[in-house]
Amino acid sequence: INMDLNAIIENMETGDQDAALMALQTYNKKMTQCFTFTTDEEEQRERLGELVLGFLERDLQPSCQLACLETIRILSRDKNNVAPFITHTAMQTLSRHAGIAISHGNVDCEGGVVLVPFAENPDLEIIVEALKSICNICLHNKVAVQVGQDLQLIVGIAERLKQCGEDQWNHYVRFFDLRLMFLLTAQRVAMRTQLLRELRGVSLLSNHLDATLGLCWPDTFEVGRAGVEVDPDSEEPAEMPPLSREKIERAMEILKILFNITYDANRREVDEEEAAAFRHLGAILRHCLMSSADAQDYTEEFHSHSLNLLGNLPLSCLDVLLMPKVQQGSIEYMGVNMDAVNMLLEYMEKRLDRGKKLKETMLPSLNLLTESARIHRETRKFLRMKVLPPLRDVKNLPEVGNALRNKLVRLMTNIDTDVKNCAAEFLFVLCKESVSRFIKYTGYGNAAGLLAARGLLRGGGNPGVYSEDEDSDTEEYREAKSQINPVTGRVEDEQPNPMEGMTEEQKELEAMKLVNMFDKLSRYPTATQSCEIRDYSKEQRKEGCIYWNRATDTDSSLQQCHRLPAGVLIASLPTVVHASLMS
Repeated sequence: INMDLNAIIENMETGDQDAALMALQTYNKKMTQCFTFTTDEEEQRERLGELVLGFLERDLQPSCQLACLETIRILSRDKNNVAPFITHTAMQTLSRHAGIAISHGNVDCEGGVVLVPFAENPDLEIIVEALKSICNICLHNKVAVQVGQDLQLIVGIAERLKQCGEDQWNHYVRFFDLRLMFLLTAQRVAMRTQLLRELRGVSLLSNHLDATLGLCWPDTFEVGRAGVEVDPDSEEPAEMPPLSREKIERAMEILKILFNITYDANRREVDEEEAAAFRHLGAILRHCLMSSADAQDYTEEFHSHSLNLLGNLPLSCLDVLLMPKVQQGSIEYMGVNMDAVNMLLEYMEKRLDRGKKLKETMLPSLNLLTESARIHRETRKFLRMKVLPPLRDVKNLPEVGNALRNKLVRLMTNIDTDVKNCAAEFLFVLCKESVSRFIKYTGYGNAAGLLAARGLLRGGGNPGVYSEDEDSDTEEYREAKSQINPVTGRVEDEQPNPMEGMTEEQKELEAMKLVNMFDKLSRYPTATQSCEIRDYSKEQRKEGCIYWNRATDTDSSLQQCHRLPAGVLIASLPTVVHASLMS
């Protein structure tokens, strides 16, 4: 049956449940793949939305309820036409069908919140359709998010998340519960704070992530996968089976919500209870980094969300990355399990090799490695061994080559300031913030940016609190050390003598020219004093050039330089120098 929108509205206006069901099923089938809407039938769609909401207030058959909610889900895809659905009454109706409406003023025997019961045996399809509709509405309209905050939807979702161990809720109910919680916390600071403080969001979501991944805890901060047996005689690490797509999808939503509510955790003081919750979460995140999905793209996205969240945790909690015991097949360094650190390093290098969106894809892992190396001696030494091994190649520039050191040095001159600074900071920390060692591995030219920002261009400075290392200079480096150009960081080829072939008289003449130029500058400090560089006009620059050119001819003309700001003279100097070189 092919009905236009007006005919569907007429069937709805009759109030007959069977006629409405047939009309809505026809409309839903026709529009199921429609995600863009024109303005032609905007008024009719708005009227249809009002009628469908009115029907949901009645006592309907489950099939008719489902058809009404499917229609709202389709209509709510139009971000310009969600007005019927953003009222308190409409959102309350949808949240009641989703099973997340709370009963205000009622508490259970333990003082918890009571959800409004929708039916004794809830229809999961109805719950899922209602959740999808609320997600669409909150995604497209900020007023709806405020209404969701007023109705305490996040409290209702949190109550259902506490039932994560029960089998009555299928994947779709759990997934869209989490998706809605993410949308609410992403758009409202108040709801982030409520979830973190009142609802103990870190512990709640960590437990939900634990249940989703099916974890077991052999030790306090050591995580395993339930049902995965470890062979103590095997030299290979226990290979965990890949996580299913459904588990990965739910886990990533949990990680995104946790990211929202912990975005400032590493910039504030945390109490003992919070620190314990963060360390517990950090142990789970380490397991996430060592796990994989049954699809490569899902694995990369899963690891990306895990890394982003790890970067939010307080630095004092990152020691959980090193706590698992060293087992057969693990990467061990100084008696510490370095599997997680090595994984982070490999992840960072892969993103670096791709060269796309470095700021978004590579910096989280690079920042995490930097901070871990700064506070953990074993991590720093392991990373230095991997990234800055004893220097042997002294003939090539530090940025030339395919070693990880070469790649990171190239980043130190990247056009993106954040990328450049993070790469330099990482290498500086691996060098124990020693200026001489930093220049040794990167060259003074590449290091100048970070050293200037820290006021260390002349060396010195506080190197930080680091342990003493043994001498790591190789024989090749010691032999060539006196010949290395500190600016470029390599042994330069011998350059021809510019004065070769000149007579003694010509050499003396050139030397006297240079002496006279320095003498003139030294007698007029206005021309050389430090000044603020400004964007002077072309006329001012041109006028400055005239004075500079005269200054090379007569002393008296330099007196006129005092009439111009020093900045004009400095700004025009490159033009004069260029002209002198060309003459």
